[in-house]
Formats: sequence, C-alpha cells, structure tokens
Amino acid sequence: MSTTAIPNDECRPDRESDSQATGGNPRHRLISDRKENALFHQLRTRCIHSMLRTAMATSRLRLSVLIVLSAVFWAGLFLLFAEGFTLLNGAITHLPRRARMVQDIYNVFFMTLLAMLTVSSSLIIYSGLYRTDDVRFLLTTPASCRRIVLFKFQESLVFSCWGFFLMGTPMLIAYGAVADSPWYYFALLLPFMVAFVCIPVSLGSILCMLVVYFAPRLRFHLVGIVGVVGLVAAIWIGWSTFSAARADVLTSAWLDDMRARLQFADQRLLPSWWLSCGLLEAAHRETVPGLPETWRESVMFLGVLISNALVGGLLVGFVGQRTFRRGYSRLQGAVSPYRSARGSSFDRWLLAAMKPMPTSVRLMIVKDLRLFRRDPVQWAQFVIFFGLLALYFINIRRFQYGDNLQHWINMIGFLNLSVVGLILSTFTTRFIFPMISLEGRRFWMLGSLAINRDTVLWSKFLFACFGSIVPCASLILLSDAMLGIVTHAPFVAVIHQITCWVLCIGLSAIAVGLGARLPNLRESSPSRIAAGFGGTLNLVLSALFIITTVMVSAVPTYCYLQPDHAEALIKAGPTALWLWLGIGSIQAVYLSLSITILLGVIATVIPLQLGIRAFRRLEF
Repeated sequence: MSTTAIPNDECRPDRESDSQATGGNPRHRLISDRKENALFHQLRTRCIHSMLRTAMATSRLRLSVLIVLSAVFWAGLFLLFAEGFTLLNGAITHLPRRARMVQDIYNVFFMTLLAMLTVSSSLIIYSGLYRTDDVRFLLTTPASCRRIVLFKFQESLVFSCWGFFLMGTPMLIAYGAVADSPWYYFALLLPFMVAFVCIPVSLGSILCMLVVYFAPRLRFHLVGIVGVVGLVAAIWIGWSTFSAARADVLTSAWLDDMRARLQFADQRLLPSWWLSCGLLEAAHRETVPGLPETWRESVMFLGVLISNALVGGLLVGFVGQRTFRRGYSRLQGAVSPYRSARGSSFDRWLLAAMKPMPTSVRLMIVKDLRLFRRDPVQWAQFVIFFGLLALYFINIRRFQYGDNLQHWINMIGFLNLSVVGLILSTFTTRFIFPMISLEGRRFWMLGSLAINRDTVLWSKFLFACFGSIVPCASLILLSDAMLGIVTHAPFVAVIHQITCWVLCIGLSAIAVGLGARLPNLRESSPSRIAAGFGGTLNLVLSALFIITTVMVSAVPTYCYLQPDHAEALIKAGPTALWLWLGIGSIQAVYLSLSITILLGVIATVIPLQLGIRAFRRLEF
C-alpha cells in the first residue's frame, strides 16, 4: 500500500463517523462541533485573504486580463441574447404563447447546465478531495470527515457558481430588460441561481465519493463511460431537435414544430423546470383574476429550490462522513495488478508510428501521453469542451438560411475558427505551459539519463502539436461540412485548415517556449503555475496571435467572396492602401495566406529559441 494511505477507520477513535454510526459516545471526540466549525471558518477566511493578497501582489496582470475578458464576454452574450429576445418579441406578439416558447428555451438551457454542472462538480470535488496536500494533512487532525468534505464542497460550489453566473446572467438579465420585468425579478435572480447550483454540485459530489468508495480502480473507466454516454445523448438530443431543416424560420408552423421538439426538457421533477418557472413567474407583471400574484408563485418555486439545496448539502455531509476516509485510503492504496511493463498496445502503436523520430523523443512523448491519460481532470475537461463544440458544429446547419443570410456563413466559419483557437489557448496555458516547470522538479532523474535538454523541450512541443492538431482540425472540418463550405467553396475550407494548423503549431510553441523561459520550479500545482505571471503572459500573447492570424486570413477571403462589401471597404477606408493590396481579388487571398504562414513561423521559431536558450542555462 502507498505511504499516503490513511489508516483504517477502526484505528481512529476520535472520528465522528465512528461515534455516530456505531452509537458510540460523541464526547470521545477531541473537538466539539462548535469549535470545529469556528476553526474551519477561520481557515476559510485566512485562505481567502491570502489568495487576495497574493493576487494583488503577484497576479495583477492576470487578474486585470481576467476581469476585462470576462466583462467583454458577458457584454457580448448580453447583446446577443437581447437581440434574440427582441426578434422573438417581434415574431410572437401573443404574450402567453411567447412566454411558453421562452419557458421551453429556459428548460433546455437549464437542463443542459444541470448536466454540465453535475459532471464538472464531480471533477472539481475529485481534484479537491483526493489529490491535494491540504486534505492529506486535514485527515491527520481531529477534524471530522464530514467537515472536510463540506469544506471542499463549498470550494466547488464557488467555482460552479462563478461559471454559471458568467453564462446564465446575460440571458436572464437580457430577457428581463426586453420584457420590462419588475424590480423583484432582478432581485430574485441571485438566490434562484445559487439555490439551483447547489443541487447539481451536491449530486456530483455524492456521485464522485460513491464511485471512489465502491470502485476506486474503475473510476477512470466509469467516468469515461458516463462522459461518452452523456456526449452521445447530447448529440442525439441536439440532432433530433434541429434535424428537420426549414427555410420558414420564425413562422407559426416553425414555432409549433420547435416547441414540440423542445418538450423533452419539460420535466416537472427536475430543478431546471423549477428554476425556469420561478423566474418567468417573476418576469411578467400581468396576473390572471382569481390566481395568486406572480411574485408569490415565484417565491414558492424559490422555496422548493432552497429546500432541495439544503437537503443536498446534508446528504453530501452524510455520504462524506460514511465513505470519504475509507474511500481515500482505498484510492491511495489501489494499484492495478494488470498494468504491464510493456505499456498499452496504443503506446506501442504510437511508438511504431513515430519511428522516424529519435528514440528519446518518442519515449518522452509517450510518457507525457500516459500522464495525460491517467489524469481524469485533464482529459475530462478536454472531452467536455471539444465535445460541446462538436455538438454545436453538428447542429449549426440544421436551418436552411435564406438568401439574405448566406453571406453570414463565411463569417461564421471564421468565427468558429476563432472559438476553437481561443479554447485551445486556454488548454495550452493550463496544461502545456506548466509542463516544463513540473518536469524541472523531476530533472534529477532525467539528468541522469542520456537525454539532451533540448530533447525534453522538443518532445513537449511535438506532444502539444499532435494533441491539438487532430481535434482542432477535425472540428474545423466538421464546421465547414455542416455549413456547406466544403462543397460550395472548397478553397475556403483549405484556408481554414491551413489557418487552424498555424494556430495549433504557434500556440504550442508559445506555451512550451514561455514555459521554459519563465518556469516556476517552486510550485507543484499546475493551476497555480498557470495563474502566475508567465501563464498570464502566455494567455495574452496567445489571444493576440489568434486575433491577428484569423483577421489576416479572414478579411481578404470575406471580401473576395462578397465583392459588394469589398467596394464599401475601399470607399470607407484608405483607398490607396486597399487598392495596393488588391482587396477583393484572389491575389489578396494568396497574400493573406502567405502572411498567415509567416506569422505562424514567427510565433513558432522565436518562443522556441528563447525557451531552448533559457532551458540550457537553467540550474536545478
């Protein structure tokens, strides 16, 4: 058994679960519940103060960038939802029918978030409970397992609330503004959202602890199976919802057909239905004679959500008290007896496929791939984000756009390319940038091998390139196929693929080069390494590289496909410059493609050179 395994439950007479589960005397505990609550409250307060001081002292740039990007993202979503609800109001003048349509949209949106929050909270609670040093220390203290689990449960709740607020509040506030909702609608948004988030986070935490307790060796397989099943179900739901392509968008027949397809989310036993009904009851001023006021109905639904959220918190504490310590010990001591020294067949196939490369580089790439596979937090996030993008791309062409909307297809193609690049930049910053710093902590072992330092850097770069090109290029090809770009404008699809490859190679080089140039060898947490100055600089440079590269390739291609827009651009801007560049011609498209490749070469060569020089001089 591993040295980090926790002794059996019978060896700890001070444990709260023993005294309460077996009917023992609670006075045998070394600390009272009131004192324990006070200590953990003090611990939470000090952690928050320390985090704020550290952020203000060392991460001001990252904090500022995060606030600005979040504000821009929120404003963009708000404007998008406001325009959508305004269009819906103009298309559906009958208020009850419009309210039913909005409720169907809310049901689908919140049911999707319910599933996403359940899965993401399981990953967060697994990372916080079973893979952190502070929990390992807390298990050696008289603190009860229930209190430790609730302590980490609160952290996961904060993370989940932050993401839900960023994604949900733009739509809810936009609808309230368009529908001219009363003031109490906006006042009830915060308690509704907090109560709703508690339910999937509680469910995800309970599922995580039960899986670790009953099947610690099969946890990766179970998470993978659940993820694949959920992704397939989401794709099937999205396909069945938008499968019938219709050109008569926003007509009466289209609305009736769409409402019939959205009825699968109208499940009154789900918290998503309680949330949508409660918010819509508060959003409308009109009341029907003989029925109670809308705000009273809204408060009733809020009470249902709060009661279920409180029960969920109690169940988290109960399950943690009964299963956490033994599950933690089983997880730390679990060693698979079926692990072969030769590695998996996939690793052997990969080694054979990379035979032209040096042996040391191939072995380092396979080693990084194994670490990635054995970390469910990394690959689960990767699968979730790119799976959702695939779901969006599959359903993006389920409508048949009218002739007046055809010019948007080319713009949407490049916007999809930008989205894929931005998501990839977050992954390279979170997972690729810290790899050199983490490798440096184990360099005492690598230094004893016959491996050049440059080999370590090149292996990280190739691993990042191969790991990003395959999913990103596939997603862009899927997007172009669903938009009809592959059949109607194949050369634009080629431009998208070339730009995608340039982004993947450039973002990988930036992350690896800056990771070697600005390492943090004193930190063992990848998230904290990515949150430092180097990670923030990597994120900013990656965003600038994506915006510049996509704009250089998008503007000439769009003007070539839309000559009228090219003429308007020439009249509005510096005419001489546009005429010299030949904007709107095929020569301008070729020139932009050459500049795009040149930007990729610059973004690849310069960071790697800086990283190699710094890594050669680095002392461990």
